[in-house]
Amino acid sequence: MAQTTVNFRMDERLKMDLERLCEDLGITLTTAFTVFAKKATRENRIPFELSGDPFYSEKNMMRLQESIVSFDNKESKPVMKTAEELETLAND
Repeated sequence: MAQTTVNFRMDERLKMDLERLCEDLGITLTTAFTVFAKKATRENRIPFELSGDPFYSEKNMMRLQESIVSFDNKESKPVMKTAEELETLAND
């Protein structure tokens, strides 16, 4: 089978971490990416779950919009939340 070269850029630290992982697994980066490509094409999907930032969820965007409207209408005061409280809201 003919071979081809694929080049792409990635963060240097990420590459080092991935190389270390591959070494621990006894494979090369080329093998790791080939396994990924074969599995992705065989399953016709990215072979792992991808998810977006929960901050941009529809539910959170609605809450933010309601807060803006309330604040603009002077119906309420700004609400202060800690990072932990915001994380809890994002996970609800």
